[in-house]
Amino acid sequence: MEKKQRFYEMNIAGCTRQLPLCPVSDFLDIAAFIMFDDVEITVKAAAELLKICPEHDYVMTAEAKGIPLGYELARQGCGKYIVARKGVKVYMTDPLEVEVHSITTAHIQKLYLSSEEAEKIKGKRVLIADDVISTGESLAAIEELAVRAGAIVVGRAAVLAEGDAAERNDIIFLEKLPLFFK
Repeated sequence: MEKKQRFYEMNIAGCTRQLPLCPVSDFLDIAAFIMFDDVEITVKAAAELLKICPEHDYVMTAEAKGIPLGYELARQGCGKYIVARKGVKVYMTDPLEVEVHSITTAHIQKLYLSSEEAEKIKGKRVLIADDVISTGESLAAIEELAVRAGAIVVGRAAVLAEGDAAERNDIIFLEKLPLFFK
């Protein structure tokens, strides 16, 4: 017998979306928020976040789910963004490296920033951005890279704060995303 997909409906930046519920354990489901193919919500969420974020010189995000938001925040705002990569590319010289343990990834990942990118953000005001903040592990890894590069982190922003992250007072977000315990 085929299982019927369940959804959680929410309004984000004036857009109503049905987020599919996905199991992460026998006891917990999360609502999957994917910005990759949703230009409308990316544009509107970035505009709303920029209203409440501090001034910044660069936006910094992690590959891959944060890229649409990072790009759009930069396009509408400061004009510059940096992506922490999940792998070293041939054009990256002397990269900085940090480990990250994300709730949505089964294994430990690493994030990298090339020396050229590090030099760009040295002494600059950086806004760290991601689609969803849950455990805060990805956010912490991006921040560690920024600080090691000599950047001044002025804010941590996301479209959604999931679970306990919604109670944090050190992040900026548009909406709370509940966890779904079984």
